[in-house]
Amino acid sequence: MKKTRKIALLLISVLILNIYLVGCSNGSSTPSNEQKVDPKEVIEINYGHGFMPETPHHKAAIKFKEEVEAATNGRVKVNLFPAGQLGSAREMFEGLQMGTQEIALVPTARISGFAPELQLFDLPFLFPTREIAYDLMDGEIGTELLNILDKQKIKGVAFYEDGFKHFTANKETRTLDDFKGVKFRTMESPIIMAQFKSLGANPVPIDFGELYNSLQLGVVEGQENPLVTIENMKFYEVQKYLMLSEHAYLGHVLIFGSDWFNKLPEDIQEILYTKGREIAKWQRQAVQDEEVKYLETIKASGTSIVELTEAEREALKEATLSVHQEYVKLFGDEILNKVYSEIEKLSK
Repeated sequence: MKKTRKIALLLISVLILNIYLVGCSNGSSTPSNEQKVDPKEVIEINYGHGFMPETPHHKAAIKFKEEVEAATNGRVKVNLFPAGQLGSAREMFEGLQMGTQEIALVPTARISGFAPELQLFDLPFLFPTREIAYDLMDGEIGTELLNILDKQKIKGVAFYEDGFKHFTANKETRTLDDFKGVKFRTMESPIIMAQFKSLGANPVPIDFGELYNSLQLGVVEGQENPLVTIENMKFYEVQKYLMLSEHAYLGHVLIFGSDWFNKLPEDIQEILYTKGREIAKWQRQAVQDEEVKYLETIKASGTSIVELTEAEREALKEATLSVHQEYVKLFGDEILNKVYSEIEKLSK
């Protein structure tokens, strides 16, 4: 009997303790009507790109992460993977297609195998100014180019940038005679290879990861890239001259995996898409701001800076105009004629 009474008292004590704890919980400082995110419902996103953490590209990715997570009240968590941690541009593109990755920022030139029409950006001396390039990219023509990615199960969101490309070499290259026979590294792109051939140079396809050593060992004598890449990859250490040619534009494109994106709630889709496009404009300005610092670093290294005269630039433009017809041969003249027409309109 005593044993039964002890058990009963023990059960009553446990019950009283539970009631007390519940009461304390309800009386805590956390408002009872506060919406808490269920961890099981958090949407995790893997966002990869190929640039180092100090670049405007990664700073834009951080901004995207912060603004998306704030706008979704924690319903979305963005995991960032810079410096090619998720693979090459091609591997990240395929990752989006397979669903092993959700977002990527990749160079248009590096995914030309999937969307060859994006080689439009590689055409020499196409865009007279950055502002005109931006108007085209953010307008109807840009949308048309982004929609080409649909057939690859990729949603094109917005165009980011590396900026205008410049030549570097171990000799001063101002005129067509200067370019003759010089071995320039190039990507395996028919448009870019045609550009160097039109200048009288010898294009040599070399993987980007091997470029620094190839310049150092003299396998090639020159290369082309925007200032952000020349500075970031320290190509100026193994090149004597930088020609500020602004001869072509290197764009990046922010892309989502379509299958994954289409399954998201509509409000989340809207936030991701809108933030991606808004931050593109911020990133482009950040690249321009940083270019001043990049040029100072390159000058300080002892690399000679060559500024082309208007006549010299016009001569190079004239020599490479035939490359535009290579694009027409591959894709017809519809897109390019639209671009010409829009550039003429915007230039007035």
